[in-house]
Amino acid sequence: MPNKQLAAMGIAVCMLILGCNRRQVPEQSTATTVTTRTSNNTANNNTIPVRRTDVKRTAPMAAPKVIAVNDKAAKKSFDGRLYYDINGRRYWKNYDDGKYYLFDKSMYTNRAFKPHE
Repeated sequence: MPNKQLAAMGIAVCMLILGCNRRQVPEQSTATTVTTRTSNNTANNNTIPVRRTDVKRTAPMAAPKVIAVNDKAAKKSFDGRLYYDINGRRYWKNYDDGKYYLFDKSMYTNRAFKPHE
């Protein structure tokens, strides 16, 4: 009998410790404002709640067209051209002036972007 009481007491203590250990975190809500519009009829005094969500948009980050990078930091493609990736944009090396230019389709045919041999 004392073993059953001791086991029941141990289970109760464990449940109490585990139950109090949980943290209650309220749900995160978006920035909403509730405005009410009233009708022109003041005798009925009806109001209609309108929920509006404020959305903040960020401006896209401007990417420079030309950058100067050390050739040791750049990577080499399979055809020998050097490129550098920054902020999700790829810059290719112009072998005539040594600068890196933002990718453009005309780089495929331009000889300045191919290594001079």
